Amino acid sequence: MEDPIGFLRYQRKEAGKQLVGVRVRHWHEYEQTMPDVQACVQARRCMDCGTPYCHSYCPVHNLIPDWNALVNDDDWHRAYEQLESTNNFPEFTGRICSAPCEQACTLSIRSRPVTIRSIELAIVERAWRSGWIKPRRNRQPLFRRVAIIGSGPAGLACAQQLVRAGYQVTVYEKADRIGGLLRYGIPDFRLEKAVLERRLAQLHAEGVRFRTGVHVGSDLDIDELRRTAHAVVLACGSEQPREMQVPGCSLGGVHLAMDYLRQQNRRVAGDFVSSESAINAAGKLVTVIGGGDTGSDCVGTAIRQGARQVTQIQYHKCPPAHVDNLLYWPGPVPKRCKSDHDEEGCKHIWAFDTTAIEGQSGHVCALLLQKLRWVRRADGCWEKYHLPGQLRRHPAQLVLLALGYAHTSHTGLVQQLSVGLDACGNIAAQDDDYKTSNKGVFCCGDARRGQSLVVWAIREGRQCARAVDCWLSGDSVLPQV
Repeated sequence: MEDPIGFLRYQRKEAGKQLVGVRVRHWHEYEQTMPDVQACVQARRCMDCGTPYCHSYCPVHNLIPDWNALVNDDDWHRAYEQLESTNNFPEFTGRICSAPCEQACTLSIRSRPVTIRSIELAIVERAWRSGWIKPRRNRQPLFRRVAIIGSGPAGLACAQQLVRAGYQVTVYEKADRIGGLLRYGIPDFRLEKAVLERRLAQLHAEGVRFRTGVHVGSDLDIDELRRTAHAVVLACGSEQPREMQVPGCSLGGVHLAMDYLRQQNRRVAGDFVSSESAINAAGKLVTVIGGGDTGSDCVGTAIRQGARQVTQIQYHKCPPAHVDNLLYWPGPVPKRCKSDHDEEGCKHIWAFDTTAIEGQSGHVCALLLQKLRWVRRADGCWEKYHLPGQLRRHPAQLVLLALGYAHTSHTGLVQQLSVGLDACGNIAAQDDDYKTSNKGVFCCGDARRGQSLVVWAIREGRQCARAVDCWLSGDSVLPQV
Protein backbone atom coordinates (compact mmCIF):
# COMPACT_ATOMS: atom_id res chain seq x y z
CA MET A 1 0.00 0.00 0.00
CA GLU A 2 1.16 3.54 -0.79
CA ASP A 3 0.21 4.71 2.71
CA PRO A 4 1.02 1.92 5.23
CA ILE A 5 -0.49 3.86 8.14
CA GLY A 6 -3.57 5.09 6.30
CA PHE A 7 -5.77 3.23 8.77
CA LEU A 8 -4.37 5.53 11.48
CA ARG A 9 -4.34 8.67 9.38
CA TYR A 10 -7.91 8.59 8.03
CA GLN A 11 -11.28 8.11 9.70
CA ARG A 12 -14.07 6.06 8.17
CA LYS A 13 -16.39 8.27 6.16
CA GLU A 14 -19.61 6.87 4.71
CA ALA A 15 -21.04 7.61 1.28
CA GLY A 16 -23.47 10.52 1.34
CA LYS A 17 -27.21 10.12 1.83
CA GLN A 18 -30.10 12.44 1.15
CA LEU A 19 -31.58 14.23 4.13
CA VAL A 20 -34.46 12.42 5.81
CA GLY A 21 -37.00 15.09 4.92
CA VAL A 22 -36.15 14.72 1.24
CA ARG A 23 -35.74 10.99 0.78
CA VAL A 24 -39.02 9.92 2.41
CA ARG A 25 -40.93 11.85 -0.26
CA HIS A 26 -39.82 9.78 -3.25
CA TRP A 27 -39.00 6.20 -4.29
CA HIS A 28 -35.56 6.74 -5.78
CA GLU A 29 -32.27 5.60 -4.26
CA TYR A 30 -31.17 7.97 -1.51
CA GLU A 31 -27.68 6.58 -0.83
CA GLN A 32 -25.16 8.21 -3.12
CA THR A 33 -22.19 6.67 -4.90
CA MET A 34 -18.97 7.61 -3.14
CA PRO A 35 -16.96 10.16 -5.16
CA ASP A 36 -13.73 8.86 -6.66
CA VAL A 37 -11.50 11.07 -4.50
CA GLN A 38 -13.25 9.98 -1.31
CA ALA A 39 -13.06 6.31 -2.37
CA CYS A 40 -9.30 6.64 -2.89
CA VAL A 41 -8.88 8.04 0.62
CA GLN A 42 -11.10 5.37 2.17
CA ALA A 43 -9.19 2.63 0.30
CA ARG A 44 -6.02 3.81 2.06
CA ARG A 45 -7.53 2.66 5.35
CA CYS A 46 -7.09 -0.97 4.21
CA MET A 47 -4.32 -2.49 6.34
CA ASP A 48 -3.20 -4.99 3.67
CA CYS A 49 -3.53 -7.76 6.27
CA GLY A 50 -1.45 -10.88 6.03
CA THR A 51 -4.61 -12.92 6.54
CA PRO A 52 -7.51 -10.91 5.06
CA TYR A 53 -10.66 -12.21 6.73
CA CYS A 54 -12.71 -9.79 4.61
CA HIS A 55 -11.80 -11.92 1.60
CA SER A 56 -12.72 -15.23 3.21
CA TYR A 57 -15.95 -13.95 4.78
CA CYS A 58 -17.20 -12.59 1.45
CA PRO A 59 -19.33 -15.41 -0.07
CA VAL A 60 -17.96 -14.74 -3.59
CA HIS A 61 -14.44 -14.21 -2.18
CA ASN A 62 -13.97 -10.73 -3.61
CA LEU A 63 -10.29 -9.79 -3.78
CA ILE A 64 -10.90 -6.83 -1.49
CA PRO A 65 -7.34 -5.86 -0.46
CA ASP A 66 -6.29 -6.09 -4.13
CA TRP A 67 -8.88 -3.69 -5.48
CA ASN A 68 -8.47 -1.39 -2.49
CA ALA A 69 -4.81 -1.06 -3.40
CA LEU A 70 -5.67 -0.39 -7.05
CA VAL A 71 -8.23 2.28 -6.13
CA ASN A 72 -5.59 3.83 -3.87
CA ASP A 73 -3.28 3.90 -6.91
CA ASP A 74 -6.07 5.46 -9.01
CA ASP A 75 -6.01 2.42 -11.31
CA TRP A 76 -9.78 2.04 -11.61
CA HIS A 77 -9.80 -0.17 -14.69
CA ARG A 78 -7.68 -2.89 -13.09
CA ALA A 79 -9.70 -2.52 -9.89
CA TYR A 80 -12.85 -3.27 -11.90
CA GLU A 81 -11.19 -6.27 -13.57
CA GLN A 82 -10.38 -7.69 -10.12
CA LEU A 83 -13.91 -7.04 -8.90
CA GLU A 84 -15.58 -8.50 -11.99
CA SER A 85 -13.46 -11.65 -11.81
CA THR A 86 -15.34 -12.84 -8.71
CA ASN A 87 -18.70 -11.05 -8.82
CA ASN A 88 -21.09 -10.92 -11.77
CA PHE A 89 -23.23 -8.14 -10.33
CA PRO A 90 -21.23 -5.82 -8.03
CA GLU A 91 -23.72 -3.01 -8.63
CA PHE A 92 -26.32 -5.11 -6.77
CA THR A 93 -24.12 -6.15 -3.86
CA GLY A 94 -22.67 -2.63 -3.68
CA ARG A 95 -26.18 -1.41 -2.94
CA ILE A 96 -27.99 -4.11 -0.94
CA CYS A 97 -25.40 -6.47 0.57
CA SER A 98 -25.23 -6.58 4.36
CA ALA A 99 -21.43 -6.67 3.94
CA PRO A 100 -20.17 -9.56 6.11
CA CYS A 101 -16.76 -8.56 4.74
CA GLU A 102 -16.86 -5.33 6.73
CA GLN A 103 -17.70 -7.20 9.93
CA ALA A 104 -14.61 -9.34 9.30
CA CYS A 105 -12.32 -6.37 8.56
CA THR A 106 -9.35 -6.39 10.93
CA LEU A 107 -9.91 -2.70 11.65
CA SER A 108 -13.31 -3.54 13.18
CA ILE A 109 -11.61 -5.16 16.18
CA ARG A 110 -10.84 -1.79 17.73
CA SER A 111 -12.01 0.77 15.17
CA ARG A 112 -14.51 1.15 12.33
CA PRO A 113 -14.00 -1.08 9.27
CA VAL A 114 -13.05 -0.06 5.76
CA THR A 115 -16.04 1.13 3.69
CA ILE A 116 -15.77 -1.96 1.47
CA ARG A 117 -19.33 -1.93 0.12
CA SER A 118 -19.16 1.76 -0.84
CA ILE A 119 -15.80 1.33 -2.57
CA GLU A 120 -17.17 -1.67 -4.46
CA LEU A 121 -20.09 0.43 -5.70
CA ALA A 122 -17.78 3.28 -6.66
CA ILE A 123 -15.65 0.89 -8.75
CA VAL A 124 -18.52 -0.66 -10.68
CA GLU A 125 -20.29 2.65 -11.30
CA ARG A 126 -17.00 4.08 -12.60
CA ALA A 127 -16.83 1.06 -14.92
CA TRP A 128 -20.35 1.67 -16.25
CA ARG A 129 -19.63 5.37 -16.83
CA SER A 130 -16.36 4.57 -18.61
CA GLY A 131 -17.89 1.96 -20.92
CA TRP A 132 -15.76 -0.90 -19.60
CA ILE A 133 -18.75 -3.18 -19.06
CA LYS A 134 -19.62 -4.69 -22.40
CA PRO A 135 -21.28 -7.91 -23.60
CA ARG A 136 -18.89 -10.86 -23.79
CA ARG A 137 -20.01 -13.47 -26.30
CA ASN A 138 -18.26 -16.80 -26.65
CA ARG A 139 -16.80 -17.27 -30.12
CA GLN A 140 -16.95 -21.08 -29.92
CA PRO A 141 -20.59 -21.88 -29.14
CA LEU A 142 -21.46 -25.26 -27.67
CA PHE A 143 -24.62 -26.69 -29.17
CA ARG A 144 -26.02 -27.73 -25.83
CA ARG A 145 -29.01 -26.14 -24.19
CA VAL A 146 -29.50 -25.28 -20.53
CA ALA A 147 -32.84 -24.24 -19.06
CA ILE A 148 -32.76 -22.11 -15.91
CA ILE A 149 -35.98 -21.78 -13.93
CA GLY A 150 -36.04 -18.55 -11.97
CA SER A 151 -34.53 -15.15 -12.77
CA GLY A 152 -33.34 -13.98 -9.36
CA PRO A 153 -29.65 -13.30 -8.67
CA ALA A 154 -28.75 -17.01 -8.58
CA GLY A 155 -30.44 -17.76 -11.90
CA LEU A 156 -28.98 -14.69 -13.60
CA ALA A 157 -25.43 -15.38 -12.36
CA CYS A 158 -25.69 -19.00 -13.52
CA ALA A 159 -27.05 -17.90 -16.90
CA GLN A 160 -24.27 -15.39 -17.50
CA GLN A 161 -21.50 -17.84 -16.61
CA LEU A 162 -22.94 -20.57 -18.82
CA VAL A 163 -23.61 -18.37 -21.84
CA ARG A 164 -20.05 -17.07 -21.62
CA ALA A 165 -18.88 -20.69 -21.67
CA GLY A 166 -20.73 -21.13 -24.95
CA TYR A 167 -24.02 -22.79 -23.94
CA GLN A 168 -27.44 -21.88 -25.27
CA VAL A 169 -29.19 -20.61 -22.16
CA THR A 170 -32.87 -19.87 -21.65
CA VAL A 171 -34.17 -18.38 -18.40
CA TYR A 172 -37.82 -19.03 -17.52
CA GLU A 173 -39.64 -16.63 -15.19
CA LYS A 174 -43.26 -17.01 -14.08
CA ALA A 175 -43.66 -13.27 -13.42
CA ASP A 176 -44.16 -10.72 -16.18
CA ARG A 177 -40.67 -9.25 -15.78
CA ILE A 178 -37.19 -10.64 -15.23
CA GLY A 179 -35.40 -10.14 -11.94
CA GLY A 180 -37.10 -12.21 -9.24
CA LEU A 181 -36.19 -10.89 -5.80
CA LEU A 182 -34.25 -8.00 -7.35
CA ARG A 183 -37.32 -6.90 -9.27
CA TYR A 184 -40.17 -7.42 -6.83
CA GLY A 185 -38.58 -7.98 -3.41
CA ILE A 186 -36.20 -5.01 -3.14
CA PRO A 187 -37.77 -1.51 -2.99
CA ASP A 188 -36.63 1.09 -5.49
CA PHE A 189 -35.20 3.31 -2.75
CA ARG A 190 -32.59 0.58 -2.24
CA LEU A 191 -32.23 -0.67 -5.82
CA GLU A 192 -33.73 1.31 -8.68
CA LYS A 193 -34.88 -0.96 -11.45
CA ALA A 194 -32.94 0.96 -14.09
CA VAL A 195 -29.83 -0.58 -12.49
CA LEU A 196 -31.31 -4.04 -13.06
CA GLU A 197 -32.40 -3.23 -16.63
CA ARG A 198 -28.89 -2.07 -17.46
CA ARG A 199 -27.45 -5.46 -16.49
CA LEU A 200 -30.25 -7.45 -18.15
CA ALA A 201 -29.49 -5.67 -21.43
CA GLN A 202 -25.92 -6.96 -21.18
CA LEU A 203 -27.08 -10.54 -20.52
CA HIS A 204 -29.45 -10.37 -23.48
CA ALA A 205 -26.65 -9.08 -25.74
CA GLU A 206 -24.45 -11.95 -24.57
CA GLY A 207 -27.04 -14.44 -25.79
CA VAL A 208 -29.21 -15.27 -22.77
CA ARG A 209 -32.83 -15.85 -23.81
CA PHE A 210 -35.57 -14.76 -21.41
CA ARG A 211 -39.10 -16.13 -21.33
CA THR A 212 -41.42 -14.31 -18.95
CA GLY A 213 -44.91 -15.27 -17.88
CA VAL A 214 -44.00 -18.96 -18.08
CA HIS A 215 -44.69 -20.99 -14.93
CA VAL A 216 -42.76 -24.19 -15.55
CA GLY A 217 -44.77 -27.12 -14.28
CA SER A 218 -48.02 -25.28 -14.96
CA ASP A 219 -47.86 -23.29 -18.22
CA LEU A 220 -45.01 -25.41 -19.57
CA ASP A 221 -44.86 -29.16 -18.99
CA ILE A 222 -41.61 -30.16 -17.32
CA ASP A 223 -41.23 -33.26 -19.50
CA GLU A 224 -41.48 -31.10 -22.61
CA LEU A 225 -38.83 -28.78 -21.22
CA ARG A 226 -36.49 -31.65 -20.43
CA ARG A 227 -36.79 -32.97 -23.98
CA THR A 228 -35.44 -29.66 -25.32
CA ALA A 229 -32.73 -29.03 -22.70
CA HIS A 230 -29.59 -31.00 -21.93
CA ALA A 231 -29.60 -29.71 -18.33
CA VAL A 232 -32.09 -27.94 -16.08
CA VAL A 233 -31.18 -25.59 -13.22
CA LEU A 234 -33.68 -24.87 -10.47
CA ALA A 235 -33.13 -21.34 -9.19
CA CYS A 236 -36.72 -20.80 -8.12
CA GLY A 237 -36.01 -19.31 -4.70
CA SER A 238 -37.50 -19.90 -1.27
CA GLU A 239 -41.17 -18.99 -1.56
CA GLN A 240 -42.94 -20.78 1.30
CA PRO A 241 -43.51 -18.03 3.91
CA ARG A 242 -43.34 -18.71 7.61
CA GLU A 243 -46.82 -18.08 8.91
CA MET A 244 -47.88 -16.76 12.29
CA GLN A 245 -50.18 -19.25 14.01
CA VAL A 246 -52.07 -16.94 16.37
CA PRO A 247 -55.74 -15.96 16.57
CA GLY A 248 -56.68 -13.12 14.22
CA CYS A 249 -54.20 -13.77 11.40
CA SER A 250 -57.01 -13.83 8.84
CA LEU A 251 -58.31 -10.36 9.75
CA GLY A 252 -58.34 -7.63 7.15
CA GLY A 253 -55.23 -5.46 7.25
CA VAL A 254 -52.89 -8.39 8.05
CA HIS A 255 -50.60 -9.14 5.10
CA LEU A 256 -47.45 -11.04 4.27
CA ALA A 257 -44.47 -8.74 3.79
CA MET A 258 -43.67 -9.90 0.27
CA ASP A 259 -47.25 -9.33 -0.90
CA TYR A 260 -46.92 -5.76 0.31
CA LEU A 261 -43.49 -5.14 -1.22
CA ARG A 262 -44.36 -6.81 -4.50
CA GLN A 263 -47.45 -4.65 -4.91
CA GLN A 264 -45.60 -1.42 -4.17
CA ASN A 265 -42.81 -2.31 -6.59
CA ARG A 266 -45.41 -2.88 -9.28
CA ARG A 267 -47.03 0.45 -8.45
CA VAL A 268 -43.68 2.25 -8.76
CA ALA A 269 -43.14 0.50 -12.11
CA GLY A 270 -46.42 1.99 -13.35
CA ASP A 271 -48.64 -1.08 -13.06
CA PHE A 272 -52.30 -0.63 -12.20
CA VAL A 273 -53.30 -1.67 -8.68
CA SER A 274 -57.03 -1.71 -7.99
CA SER A 275 -58.35 0.11 -4.93
CA GLU A 276 -59.92 -3.15 -3.68
CA SER A 277 -56.58 -4.99 -3.56
CA ALA A 278 -54.37 -2.04 -2.60
CA ILE A 279 -52.29 -2.34 0.58
CA ASN A 280 -51.65 1.24 1.60
CA ALA A 281 -50.07 2.52 4.81
CA ALA A 282 -51.06 6.16 4.31
CA GLY A 283 -52.32 7.70 7.54
CA LYS A 284 -52.30 4.38 9.43
CA LEU A 285 -50.66 2.92 12.50
CA VAL A 286 -48.41 0.28 10.91
CA THR A 287 -46.77 -2.62 12.72
CA VAL A 288 -44.07 -4.75 11.10
CA ILE A 289 -43.44 -8.09 12.81
CA GLY A 290 -39.90 -9.26 12.05
CA GLY A 291 -36.52 -7.59 12.22
CA GLY A 292 -34.68 -8.80 9.11
CA ASP A 293 -33.97 -7.07 5.81
CA THR A 294 -37.49 -7.73 4.53
CA GLY A 295 -38.97 -6.20 7.68
CA SER A 296 -36.71 -3.17 7.23
CA ASP A 297 -37.88 -2.80 3.62
CA CYS A 298 -41.49 -2.87 4.82
CA VAL A 299 -40.71 -0.13 7.33
CA GLY A 300 -39.12 2.11 4.69
CA THR A 301 -41.99 1.48 2.27
CA ALA A 302 -44.67 2.29 4.86
CA ILE A 303 -42.90 5.52 5.83
CA ARG A 304 -42.77 6.60 2.19
CA GLN A 305 -46.44 5.77 1.74
CA GLY A 306 -47.21 8.25 4.50
CA ALA A 307 -47.90 6.06 7.54
CA ARG A 308 -48.86 7.92 10.72
CA GLN A 309 -46.47 5.76 12.74
CA VAL A 310 -44.42 2.63 11.97
CA THR A 311 -43.42 0.22 14.74
CA GLN A 312 -41.21 -2.83 14.33
CA ILE A 313 -41.69 -5.73 16.74
CA GLN A 314 -38.77 -8.08 17.30
CA TYR A 315 -38.80 -11.10 19.56
CA HIS A 316 -35.17 -10.88 20.63
CA LYS A 317 -33.98 -8.34 23.18
CA CYS A 318 -32.42 -5.07 22.15
CA PRO A 319 -28.69 -5.55 21.46
CA PRO A 320 -26.31 -3.46 23.57
CA ALA A 321 -24.94 -0.22 22.14
CA HIS A 322 -21.36 -1.13 23.08
CA VAL A 323 -19.68 -4.54 23.11
CA ASP A 324 -16.12 -5.85 22.89
CA ASN A 325 -15.79 -6.59 19.18
CA LEU A 326 -12.87 -8.93 19.80
CA LEU A 327 -15.22 -11.38 21.51
CA TYR A 328 -17.04 -11.93 18.20
CA TRP A 329 -14.64 -10.97 15.40
CA PRO A 330 -14.47 -11.94 12.55
CA GLY A 331 -18.15 -12.90 12.82
CA PRO A 332 -21.09 -10.53 13.22
CA VAL A 333 -21.14 -8.40 16.37
CA PRO A 334 -24.51 -8.26 18.21
CA LYS A 335 -24.42 -4.49 18.64
CA ARG A 336 -27.27 -2.03 18.35
CA CYS A 337 -26.71 0.29 15.40
CA LYS A 338 -29.16 2.98 14.42
CA SER A 339 -30.55 2.30 10.95
CA ASP A 340 -31.62 4.71 8.23
CA HIS A 341 -35.26 3.95 8.96
CA ASP A 342 -34.78 4.70 12.67
CA GLU A 343 -33.72 8.18 11.56
CA GLU A 344 -36.87 8.32 9.43
CA GLY A 345 -39.07 7.74 12.49
CA CYS A 346 -39.43 3.98 13.00
CA LYS A 347 -40.08 2.86 16.61
CA HIS A 348 -39.09 -0.53 18.06
CA ILE A 349 -40.59 -2.96 20.54
CA TRP A 350 -37.99 -5.46 21.70
CA ALA A 351 -38.35 -8.93 23.27
CA PHE A 352 -42.09 -9.30 22.79
CA ASP A 353 -44.01 -12.16 21.19
CA THR A 354 -47.31 -11.63 19.36
CA THR A 355 -49.90 -13.89 20.98
CA ALA A 356 -53.08 -12.63 19.26
CA ILE A 357 -54.37 -10.10 16.77
CA GLU A 358 -57.53 -8.25 17.73
CA GLY A 359 -60.07 -7.04 15.23
CA GLN A 360 -63.04 -4.76 14.93
CA SER A 361 -65.63 -5.23 12.18
CA GLY A 362 -63.35 -7.79 10.52
CA HIS A 363 -60.28 -5.52 10.45
CA VAL A 364 -57.20 -5.49 12.66
CA CYS A 365 -57.20 -2.93 15.46
CA ALA A 366 -54.53 -4.12 17.90
CA LEU A 367 -51.90 -6.71 18.75
CA LEU A 368 -51.63 -8.57 22.05
CA LEU A 369 -47.97 -8.90 23.02
CA GLN A 370 -46.24 -11.06 25.63
CA LYS A 371 -42.87 -10.18 27.12
CA LEU A 372 -40.13 -12.73 26.45
CA ARG A 373 -37.08 -13.86 28.38
CA TRP A 374 -34.27 -15.61 26.56
CA VAL A 375 -32.20 -18.30 28.28
CA ARG A 376 -29.16 -20.06 26.84
CA ARG A 377 -29.30 -23.84 27.25
CA ALA A 378 -26.36 -26.09 28.03
CA ASP A 379 -25.97 -26.91 24.32
CA GLY A 380 -25.49 -23.19 23.54
CA CYS A 381 -28.88 -22.69 21.88
CA TRP A 382 -31.26 -19.98 23.05
CA GLU A 383 -34.76 -20.73 24.29
CA LYS A 384 -37.55 -18.23 24.87
CA TYR A 385 -39.96 -18.11 27.81
CA HIS A 386 -43.09 -16.02 28.25
CA LEU A 387 -42.97 -13.86 31.37
CA PRO A 388 -46.34 -14.21 33.12
CA GLY A 389 -48.28 -11.04 33.73
CA GLN A 390 -46.19 -8.89 31.39
CA LEU A 391 -48.72 -8.26 28.63
CA ARG A 392 -49.05 -5.33 26.27
CA ARG A 393 -51.77 -4.18 23.88
CA HIS A 394 -50.41 -2.36 20.83
CA PRO A 395 -52.84 -0.47 18.51
CA ALA A 396 -52.42 -1.26 14.82
CA GLN A 397 -54.36 -0.63 11.60
CA LEU A 398 -51.99 -2.42 9.21
CA VAL A 399 -49.86 -5.44 10.19
CA LEU A 400 -47.08 -6.76 7.95
CA LEU A 401 -45.66 -10.22 8.64
CA ALA A 402 -41.95 -10.32 7.81
CA LEU A 403 -41.13 -13.68 9.36
CA GLY A 404 -38.97 -15.01 6.55
CA TYR A 405 -39.35 -18.07 4.34
CA ALA A 406 -39.19 -21.71 5.39
CA HIS A 407 -38.21 -23.35 2.10
CA THR A 408 -39.03 -23.52 -1.59
CA SER A 409 -42.55 -24.40 -2.69
CA HIS A 410 -43.06 -28.16 -2.77
CA THR A 411 -46.01 -28.15 -5.17
CA GLY A 412 -45.92 -28.01 -8.95
CA LEU A 413 -42.39 -28.13 -10.35
CA VAL A 414 -40.65 -29.72 -7.34
CA GLN A 415 -43.39 -32.32 -7.00
CA GLN A 416 -43.35 -33.19 -10.71
CA LEU A 417 -39.57 -33.60 -10.77
CA SER A 418 -39.64 -35.75 -7.62
CA VAL A 419 -36.38 -34.22 -6.41
CA GLY A 420 -35.20 -35.06 -2.92
CA LEU A 421 -35.50 -32.57 -0.06
CA ASP A 422 -33.24 -31.93 2.91
CA ALA A 423 -34.28 -31.82 6.56
CA CYS A 424 -35.29 -28.15 6.25
CA GLY A 425 -37.47 -28.72 3.19
CA ASN A 426 -35.00 -27.22 0.70
CA ILE A 427 -34.12 -29.05 -2.52
CA ALA A 428 -31.30 -31.43 -1.65
CA ALA A 429 -28.09 -30.83 -3.61
CA GLN A 430 -24.46 -30.85 -2.45
CA ASP A 431 -22.39 -27.69 -2.82
CA ASP A 432 -19.65 -29.55 -4.69
CA ASP A 433 -21.75 -30.58 -7.70
CA TYR A 434 -25.21 -28.95 -7.17
CA LYS A 435 -26.88 -32.10 -8.51
CA THR A 436 -30.36 -33.03 -7.34
CA SER A 437 -31.61 -36.61 -7.09
CA ASN A 438 -33.01 -36.25 -10.63
CA LYS A 439 -30.34 -36.80 -13.27
CA GLY A 440 -29.58 -33.70 -15.29
CA VAL A 441 -31.36 -31.39 -12.84
CA PHE A 442 -29.29 -28.98 -10.74
CA CYS A 443 -30.27 -26.54 -8.02
CA CYS A 444 -28.77 -23.33 -6.64
CA GLY A 445 -29.63 -20.26 -4.60
CA ASP A 446 -32.31 -20.01 -1.94
CA ALA A 447 -34.08 -23.09 -3.30
CA ARG A 448 -31.03 -25.12 -2.23
CA ARG A 449 -29.58 -23.33 0.80
CA GLY A 450 -32.70 -21.62 2.14
CA GLN A 451 -33.42 -17.91 2.46
CA SER A 452 -30.14 -16.02 2.37
CA LEU A 453 -28.28 -12.97 1.07
CA VAL A 454 -28.08 -11.79 -2.54
CA VAL A 455 -24.31 -12.26 -2.48
CA TRP A 456 -24.78 -15.92 -1.50
CA ALA A 457 -27.20 -16.34 -4.41
CA ILE A 458 -24.59 -14.95 -6.82
CA ARG A 459 -22.00 -17.36 -5.45
CA GLU A 460 -24.42 -20.29 -5.78
CA GLY A 461 -25.24 -19.36 -9.39
CA ARG A 462 -21.57 -19.14 -10.33
CA GLN A 463 -20.70 -22.44 -8.66
CA CYS A 464 -23.71 -24.20 -10.16
CA ALA A 465 -22.75 -23.00 -13.65
CA ARG A 466 -19.33 -24.60 -13.22
CA ALA A 467 -20.97 -27.84 -12.04
CA VAL A 468 -23.26 -27.91 -15.08
CA ASP A 469 -20.31 -27.23 -17.38
CA CYS A 470 -18.33 -30.09 -15.82
CA TRP A 471 -21.28 -32.47 -16.16
CA LEU A 472 -21.98 -31.59 -19.81
CA SER A 473 -18.40 -31.16 -21.04
CA GLY A 474 -16.32 -33.22 -18.63
CA ASP A 475 -14.34 -30.23 -17.41
CA SER A 476 -14.71 -26.48 -16.94
CA VAL A 477 -12.69 -23.33 -17.35
CA LEU A 478 -15.22 -21.36 -15.32
CA PRO A 479 -13.77 -20.01 -12.04
CA GLN A 480 -14.35 -21.83 -8.78
CA VAL A 481 -14.78 -20.11 -5.44
